[in-house]
Amino acid sequence: MSTKRVAVLVFPQVQALDVFGPIEVFSAADRLSGGGRYAVEVLASRASMVATSSGVRLAPDRACSAVRAPLDTLIVAGGDGVRSAIEDRALVRFLARMAPRARRVCSVCTGAFLLAEAGLLCGRRATTHWSACAALAERHPDVLVEPDPIFIRDGKIATSAGVTAGMDLALALVEEDLGADLAREVARWLVLFLQRPGGQSQFSAPLAGPAATRPSLRELQDWIPAHLCEDLSVQALARRAHMSPRNFARAFSRELGATPAAYVERLRVEHARSLLQSGAAPTKTVAATCGFSSVDTLRRAFLRRVGTSPGDYRKRFAPTLARG
Repeated sequence: MSTKRVAVLVFPQVQALDVFGPIEVFSAADRLSGGGRYAVEVLASRASMVATSSGVRLAPDRACSAVRAPLDTLIVAGGDGVRSAIEDRALVRFLARMAPRARRVCSVCTGAFLLAEAGLLCGRRATTHWSACAALAERHPDVLVEPDPIFIRDGKIATSAGVTAGMDLALALVEEDLGADLAREVARWLVLFLQRPGGQSQFSAPLAGPAATRPSLRELQDWIPAHLCEDLSVQALARRAHMSPRNFARAFSRELGATPAAYVERLRVEHARSLLQSGAAPTKTVAATCGFSSVDTLRRAFLRRVGTSPGDYRKRFAPTLARG
């Protein structure tokens, strides 16, 4: 298998985790697969130090103008500096020139603005950080912006939501290249959250044991996060998996290390955490959206799994949500 060249494009005031998150995923995949699978480099307009939005400085491997051979995967990071980066005509021209020669072109967070500026998202479905979706749609009405998914693949172009969603996208690319088992091992190695399917909402679910080996259960794992407000009782899930409730409960617990009820509750609490820290929706609305029968049911589950009440959690974390 030939070595795949992966390049991450940066600019001043780039979001550091948009850069280092995907790099760590590809680097870990290379090490865990024995080496020689990926060669990762950082590109910028000029081969000089670039200050990230967090103050950390990074040294690009080379300038965009020095890139000659086609890249396998080109990733455009996001961050506060994207407002200035879209005015960098040389950077935009590089993207327009290099994209047709790359097997895959991706963006993390607000890096989607650069892809759109280069004309790469025209007529395509795309996403970005939830807080920037409206701005992307307004600036580029020819882009079909979807605010909910973690990442979207439209042909050879992929766009992801804010910050850590770039790691979810990178894991999906590793799975495409080297298989699901290795992608899962990378997630374990980096102590990441469970690799989330792109169509899932912009929230996370903790890594909890191996993925189900039975196809019907693995399909159910992908389906549940997007349907948390529906009936997810053992009986309903068993019907969807085409199994009897008794056999389903046994197989589910054996393969996923948790009962169906505990697994569903954990996902619902994680979704509630995301909604509480990213918006001002009333707790009653959060409870209903996440599939809890009442605010009290949400509160009990939240206390059990998070150790605090939904109200206290919102007060503590809502003001500090980072933007990519």
